[in-house]
Amino acid sequence: MADDDDKLRINPGYPLHQLAKALTGAGGRAAERVRQWQQVIRGLFDGTLRVGSRTPVAFTPVWVTPEVVHGGFATGNFAAGGPLQPHELERLASLARRPKTGERTALNRHFAGDSGRAELEAMLAEGRFRVQVPEEGALLAAAWLTRRGEADRAAKVIATIGPFFDRLRFYPIPHPRPLRSGEDVFVQTAGDSVERLRKKKPQPSVERMNEAIRVWTPLYDRAVALFLETVEGEVPGFRRSDSGELVRGQNGHPVVAGGWPCRRYPEGWRARALKLLDEYRAARSQNQLCRKPEKPKENFARLRGYLEKCAGDPASLAGRDVGMIRKIIASFVTRHGVPGSGELQKTRAEQAHTAARPAHTTLAHLVADRLEQYPQDEGVPDLTGVLAPISGEPLPESIASKAMRCLEAPIGSLIEKRLVPSSEAMARVLPALASRARAAAIRDPELRRVYEAVYLAFRRRRSLLLLDLESQVKLGELPWIAAVEPWIGSDETSREAARGTLKHASVLAIGTFPQTLLPNKLVGEMRTLAAAAGLSLPLVDELACDIFMGAFSGTFLRAAKVAAQLLRGSLYERYFGLPFDRVLALDDVAKNDPGAPTSPGFAALCEELARVTAEERRSVARNGTIIEQAQILTTHNLAALFEELGLAKSLQLGELARRVFQWVCRRQQMKISYWRAQLQMMKNTAYAWRQMLFYLSLAGGAEVSAFATWSAAHLEEQRPDFRSRFEPVLAGLRAAIAGERFGPDGLHAASGGRRFLGWSVGRHWLLPPGNGS
Repeated sequence: MADDDDKLRINPGYPLHQLAKALTGAGGRAAERVRQWQQVIRGLFDGTLRVGSRTPVAFTPVWVTPEVVHGGFATGNFAAGGPLQPHELERLASLARRPKTGERTALNRHFAGDSGRAELEAMLAEGRFRVQVPEEGALLAAAWLTRRGEADRAAKVIATIGPFFDRLRFYPIPHPRPLRSGEDVFVQTAGDSVERLRKKKPQPSVERMNEAIRVWTPLYDRAVALFLETVEGEVPGFRRSDSGELVRGQNGHPVVAGGWPCRRYPEGWRARALKLLDEYRAARSQNQLCRKPEKPKENFARLRGYLEKCAGDPASLAGRDVGMIRKIIASFVTRHGVPGSGELQKTRAEQAHTAARPAHTTLAHLVADRLEQYPQDEGVPDLTGVLAPISGEPLPESIASKAMRCLEAPIGSLIEKRLVPSSEAMARVLPALASRARAAAIRDPELRRVYEAVYLAFRRRRSLLLLDLESQVKLGELPWIAAVEPWIGSDETSREAARGTLKHASVLAIGTFPQTLLPNKLVGEMRTLAAAAGLSLPLVDELACDIFMGAFSGTFLRAAKVAAQLLRGSLYERYFGLPFDRVLALDDVAKNDPGAPTSPGFAALCEELARVTAEERRSVARNGTIIEQAQILTTHNLAALFEELGLAKSLQLGELARRVFQWVCRRQQMKISYWRAQLQMMKNTAYAWRQMLFYLSLAGGAEVSAFATWSAAHLEEQRPDFRSRFEPVLAGLRAAIAGERFGPDGLHAASGGRRFLGWSVGRHWLLPPGNGS
């Protein structure tokens, strides 16, 4: 247990806020969140959880996968623990002696023994297993080692994990189908798509519309037709001028032309009117979604009232009533045509066709039925049958898109189809490619299967909130992966495969989302691919401003040196006023215990560029200004990737810069009322602006000149209020392109230009008037 002084290493306000949010929710998921956040808070205060540590749960080694909730907080539970799962219960039932207690211990011991090991070897041979959490691959690796004659290594793995046999699953999930491997990936499984489709709820507005078309519109048409039978003269309608415009009286209302209703009543008219009213009442008792027919000011409701009067005593109608009936008829005829006319019949037929289509809920369930014919834990390579028309009609986009998310295809194809809408989403599909690239050097197919399965499960492990520059747990720290490390190795072919995958992923991420900072999850996958390729790339993560302690790891200095070498004398250096010579001269990385080695000189330079002092009170905004300078100095991984992989030749840099500028203009003009969202927008657009400058700095003089002309014209097409706000930003860019530099305050006096940064202590100068705080 932690010492009392060590119990609370962070402010408990965030977990308390999350608990308050969970308490306002409803349903099983809300109850689960309440349980999780209660455990987090209890552990924070009693010291059984040490938030910020790589081993957040007391007396638990680093390799155990903790249950982690939003924000990186461990709850104290374990991902491989919890109640027995169906496959465990099934296996227990088949044991010769089913234990009364210690059921999970019995299962672990079974699979660690001879008979269970034989089962695992059979699973390995055919790939008929699945690993959802990394621990489930431990005894598979041990079985492989034993079969290879490495009994001592296998015994060491079992001795390491043995103390947790009572709590964790170290055996895989049996599966009827072999594992698949290849270059194709998917965003979600067929089962996930089925679940989303089954959650499709009826659309009240569509149901009301369909009820109106099926039930109320025909009755309204008949009511108008009944009153037309009483008209003497021409059919009433709104008068139009020679140009076709409606003629309006002095009161602004359209002028009615034509005959007058209620002047004659054909034989049987009263009976037909009463029948229509009876039909309406009967229909209303069965159909109550659409409220419009009952609204007193609606024409259908008014017309029914007049119909009731006429059917009862026509003499009770006042002249004003007749005038209103005439106006209602004129409005209907002008808008829709005369009931029974070819024009109106065509319109009603089209409406009826629309209403007769199956509801979206029905279609979603039918598509879910189709998808359930496929394996539920994998993607679907061919969705032709799933997306086929139903009753001759193509599927609505909203339903087809839900089904499409389980398409299994090359990652580039998924991006083209917009199934990977962000770099964050890309980070979720890249591990499948990374695992195959990393496993390419493993000659033994059974070990390759284990490694890929554990790798993918490990990448699903949620990141922890860490302090003191500690790193997330690495795959090699799993005892069963460390035990097979000698057989993983690498060769030139596998290194080239990893390098190719890394370059392909980088081109896709930057080329598709040029405005977006590479997210930490994606950077983590790139780091793994770089290691497999034998590259020592200084890739850095985005740091959290609220827990930043003022230190940067030595990797930041290495990344900044790569950027300095690449961008010395460039537009990027000039615009941000960067002392790249000082960066290249820095050499002060020192061991920091605990945590990674740090560079005090780099941290001091970031504070200097952010124009803050060590004596200033720490705040999120102050931290943000310092971290932003670190991102500027390092280009947040762009320089390292471009320099090592030669990405400039694979990307159209001028086009990327134009796309980023358009994106910044759109985002800056969004209507955002919540102050926190406004600050997020400002930060994201400034980060995008920085990436745009990076692209321009490598694009060449002609591209930069063309961009300067184009961007000025594009800004002129925007709203006047935004133009006036943003002009200083563009003026500052033009000055930098012309070789000018900003002053220490980020201003360029001659042009009125200003340097665009995302963070500020106090109100940001670029926020619209009256917005934000």
